[in-house]
Amino acid sequence: MFEKQIKKMKMLDFALTKLGVAAFVAFLIGIWPAARNWVLSVNPWYFFAVSLIAVAIVSARIWRK
Repeated sequence: MFEKQIKKMKMLDFALTKLGVAAFVAFLIGIWPAARNWVLSVNPWYFFAVSLIAVAIVSARIWRK
């Protein structure tokens, strides 16, 4: 079901989706003190490692096909 919809998406649609998610996360961190404290207490390199792992997984799936 989602395959047909994803094939119709352009690069701009993916970029806007990512921007929307980033903006929502920034909103949550801004209004929710518990989330803000957790984000600030975690070592930033953990977030970097998670982002690299996520990019590696997506890249592997793209290049495998």
